[in-house]
Amino acid sequence: MKKIEAIVRKTHFEEVKQALFEADINWFSYSEVKAIGQDREDRIYRGVMYSTDCISRIEITIICRDQFVQGAVDAIIAAARTGEVGDGRIFVSPVDDTWSIRTGEHGDAVLRDRK
Repeated sequence: MKKIEAIVRKTHFEEVKQALFEADINWFSYSEVKAIGQDREDRIYRGVMYSTDCISRIEITIICRDQFVQGAVDAIIAAARTGEVGDGRIFVSPVDDTWSIRTGEHGDAVLRDRK
């Protein structure tokens, strides 16, 4: 099992969500996060100066079987990429075990696939 954490632009979240569904990733969590990126300059928008050092993003967390990792990563990249600084990051790490709170099951059986 693997844990995929992706930080993407808020404006691309709906596209990423749809791409994950199409890649057979039917469960994930997400939350709004603040990040500090490479672009740290003051900008003026409608006469108001603001700093770009703290940006709003969406963090998506997926726990999946190893066989779904590459498809999920490819889906996120295809849906979130603009080619500009600030597109985001994807992190993949191992998951040792998992438990279902409701049933008490643990291990790979907890992850239910549609297929």
